Amino acid sequence: VNAGSKEIPENITRNLFEFKYIIGKGGFGKVWKVQVKKTKQKFAMKEMCKLRIVTKRSVHSVLNEKKLLSVLKHPFIVNMQYAFQDRENLFLVMDLMTGGDLRYHLGNMRFFDEEQTRFFVACIVTGLEYLHINHIIHRDIKPENLVLDNKGYLRITDFGIARVLSGDNSRDTSGTPGYMAPEVMCRQNHGIGVDYFALGVLVYEFMTGRRPWRGRNRKEIKDSILGRQVQLKRSDIPEGWSIEAADFVNKLLQRKPQNRLGFNGALEVKNHAWLADFPWKRLFEKALEAPYKPSEDENFEVKVNADWKDDLECSLRMSSIQEYFKEYYFDRRKKVTKEDQSTVMVRQNRPQSPI
Repeated sequence: VNAGSKEIPENITRNLFEFKYIIGKGGFGKVWKVQVKKTKQKFAMKEMCKLRIVTKRSVHSVLNEKKLLSVLKHPFIVNMQYAFQDRENLFLVMDLMTGGDLRYHLGNMRFFDEEQTRFFVACIVTGLEYLHINHIIHRDIKPENLVLDNKGYLRITDFGIARVLSGDNSRDTSGTPGYMAPEVMCRQNHGIGVDYFALGVLVYEFMTGRRPWRGRNRKEIKDSILGRQVQLKRSDIPEGWSIEAADFVNKLLQRKPQNRLGFNGALEVKNHAWLADFPWKRLFEKALEAPYKPSEDENFEVKVNADWKDDLECSLRMSSIQEYFKEYYFDRRKKVTKEDQSTVMVRQNRPQSPI
């Protein structure tokens, strides 16, 4: 989608958009389907309550996502088109993905077959390769953060805890238990291998209908991961799946990052026997027929209209928190300045704000 229409005024505000209906719920507010009133272009818009962001100590995460997305643009990630704010909220305008996320579809399907999984993996690897070449690790690859377009192509979204690669990131232990690599759980320095570990968990889940390690909380999952090396045996492989697919999973789920497929980059993942003959160029051109297509209707959970249950930090005054968000603005039509790019690259070397 091209955000560069002359009919959209210089300064972006919420009045430019018609809010259609809610299609999701994020950690800080609602996700809307919106339409630019003049051009009829459709987008997804995250509406995020500033008070909720501050109450959840997530200012850094929200600003980090906008900062990274301002220098990223790729057909296999969900791209940001605009970012702006009013007194109460931040607004992030993104590509509209009508196919829904993979958690929604996995809930309906329980499994994906080998052909569908292979196609999804190729989409994810293509997106990860772009991020990793640009020295960015996503760190939260999971079904909820993988969304389908109406043709069945997958894109990566949610860059809240993504980071520019740095020498010392052992204190960064964010992620989702169950998809989190052992080196992150154990507070060790980590690199691009964490995203390939999560990919291994995904393929295992699509193949078997469950995750390789289970537990009721982070500690139980951590103990489970550290307790045993998962290895799919021939007898574990479901009907209709190849030995190559199981080998792919086993190599991604290696607990030691240096033993893990992908530790040296996307090329070794693409060269694995399971993906070796994949038509990468046609995938990138989106010329392949996707083996799993979402239904014609929009694929969203209806229950997202539920009311909020958490409490806001009401002692905070709106005027006192505006300073945190003063740089929250982006317009895809304007070229990113060199300064913007350099601030992304050095961001990780700055001391983190307490929020």
